Amino acid sequence: MQNPLPTESYEQQLTEKVSRLKNMMEPFQPPEPEVFRSPQSHYRMRAEFRIWHEQDDLYHIMFDQQTKQRIRLFQFPVASKLINKMMVELIDSIRSEQILRHKLFQIDYLSTCSNKILVSLLYHKKLGDEWIQQALKLRETLRNKGFDVELIGRAAKTKITLNHDYIDEVLPVAGREMIYRQVENSFTQPNASVNIHMLEWAINITKDSKGDLLELYCGNGNFSLALAQNFERVLATEIAKPSVAAAQYNIAANGIDNVQIIRMSAEEFTQAMNGEREFNRLQGIDLKSYQCETIFVDPPRSGLDEKTLEMVQAYPRILYISCNPETLCHNLETLTQTHKISRLALFDQFPYTHHMECGVLLEKLN
Repeated sequence: MQNPLPTESYEQQLTEKVSRLKNMMEPFQPPEPEVFRSPQSHYRMRAEFRIWHEQDDLYHIMFDQQTKQRIRLFQFPVASKLINKMMVELIDSIRSEQILRHKLFQIDYLSTCSNKILVSLLYHKKLGDEWIQQALKLRETLRNKGFDVELIGRAAKTKITLNHDYIDEVLPVAGREMIYRQVENSFTQPNASVNIHMLEWAINITKDSKGDLLELYCGNGNFSLALAQNFERVLATEIAKPSVAAAQYNIAANGIDNVQIIRMSAEEFTQAMNGEREFNRLQGIDLKSYQCETIFVDPPRSGLDEKTLEMVQAYPRILYISCNPETLCHNLETLTQTHKISRLALFDQFPYTHHMECGVLLEKLN
């Protein structure tokens, strides 16, 4: 099965999303949304597949969400072209290798626009020296075929990294190439093309900013580094250690000297700002020296908690990227009591699904 995408319906589904977003946002009197399209195929930079074993054969599968029917995948046009090429070569390379294929139940792919790919092989068995030797041969085989690939083996409480557990992405953003280290099992933006749209939109709407920027939920510094050019300094928070480490690398790799990353959750940072708790992680950082007139938030699907929401309202400008318009609207019920929406954007991060990514810029009411 080649799993063709319904590309002929792309315009209709995008129009429906724009209409739905307008209806959801109508109570807040926003301007007309700016709409950023996705490529109609090969837009997703990461993918996970179950592996099905059938006598001497094995192959990638997915399950139909409605019927639960098993679907055999030869290609997956949602995923990047690099993932599609690797899917074929990888299965062909391990089909006859008993150590590599035995109890292999899932394969995860993470690819980049810079033509690098990281592959994680997941097993229901212990992985030992024999597996490592066969995996090294597999990596060599794939590299000889032209793939810039990293391999990882995973089993219960086991992670074997043959070289690195990351790959470095290079994105063209507003006339500059930005380097982003992407770590296995850490969050990265799935749609690289739409991510570039989001970054360039955020740069554009903050280009006349004054003072410093505070960012919550910064991840690997995706937005922090792109926005640094528009602010005196950037203070960013992130709780996940691998993402913080990647962000620190990205700061150095991009030659940026005005970004400070703190390993804290948004809730912890709110407590620190309110003087409710002291944190050793803030030693040597003078929070009061920052003159942040803009705050940037890109929260999880649950949106902002009440205390963070209250803290955010203190800033003259709020830039809010949301992967869940429903929780965004819930937050806007509070935020629009003190701010008005001056910019609204729809980013079609997940074509052919009901999911919407959107962005709003809020400015304090006079």
